[in-house]
Amino acid sequence: MRRNLQLKEKPLLFQTIREEIEYRESFFLIPEATLSSQTKGRKKQENSCPFRTDFQRDKDRILYSKAFRRLKHKTQVFFSPLGDHYRTRLTHTLEVSEISRTISRALKLNEDLTEAIALGHDLGHTPFGHAGETALNEIVPGGFSHARHSLRVVDSLENRGEGLNLTYEVRDGILKHSKGFGAIIPSEAGKWAQSPEGKIVRIADIIGYLNHDLDDAVRSKIITEEDIPEEFKEVLGKNHNSRISNMVRNVIENTYTENGKLIPNISESVMDTMIKLRAFLIENVYRHPKVHDEFKKSRKLIFDMFEYFMENKDDFLEYRNGMFEEDLHVIELENNYPHKVCDFIAGMTDRYAMSIYNKIFIPAPLF
Repeated sequence: MRRNLQLKEKPLLFQTIREEIEYRESFFLIPEATLSSQTKGRKKQENSCPFRTDFQRDKDRILYSKAFRRLKHKTQVFFSPLGDHYRTRLTHTLEVSEISRTISRALKLNEDLTEAIALGHDLGHTPFGHAGETALNEIVPGGFSHARHSLRVVDSLENRGEGLNLTYEVRDGILKHSKGFGAIIPSEAGKWAQSPEGKIVRIADIIGYLNHDLDDAVRSKIITEEDIPEEFKEVLGKNHNSRISNMVRNVIENTYTENGKLIPNISESVMDTMIKLRAFLIENVYRHPKVHDEFKKSRKLIFDMFEYFMENKDDFLEYRNGMFEEDLHVIELENNYPHKVCDFIAGMTDRYAMSIYNKIFIPAPLF
């Protein structure tokens, strides 16, 4: 397909739509942005798509993956809430994607790359939110991190074990998005994504969860609006919408360029308040007795299932092959079996984990 495009009164001829999009990126995006045409590539070389850039293809691969669909039934903060308006891991991902794209568009970065990283950043999250992650981290040899596991999902577990073969930039952004209770903007270069788009997703992630976890905590009556310190309202805003808008605006206005690189940044007052808000949520929401009681139940469920599958390989294969749609056999389990059990449990949704637990441990009437 050949297309003509008129820019700056100079006619350009393109063989494909993808080439035209790549040209537009080079014309419109800032010099510090990551151009699709300059990706570091994939582990396995592929022919280019005539219609989509490599980052657009990555976004689509993530969106259509089974791991992405399972996010709709994974806990964000509140375990299997009955209310329809509480966030799940999927809605969190979509909110982070939108925040990331808004910032990226304003700064003239590569929006497709930003969105691909945002959509894939939590694919490795366990059932029951951080309760599941904590449990697996205690059980699995070498520990467990949802960021590392998200990369494992896209590299090795999706697509019947073939992986999604994503570009280096998307994989790097997924791996380095997580903060835990650490610095929002890390001082160590190795913990900061190499692309400015990946850096934006890391910041957008905390903007998203600080605001929606606070919103859900009020909705659940774990806390009230009156419990939110006035300092947070004065600096960040008095409601959910204004807090997100103010944080996003602050990132856009304080981001700067240094030595040819774009450095996403947050003002000192807003950064300090965000850190205090995170500490407030940890103490008053995540560690609230009602939340923590469910945390302990979820942790026990994960421990019990892991122990059971370690001792019952035939049952493990029956359930596991159904999830990943592969015909894995007992003989193939000997290499790193604990991590294969970890892959299976981490991939479960909340309701699937409870269903499997009931089948294994809860007696059912025979007649």
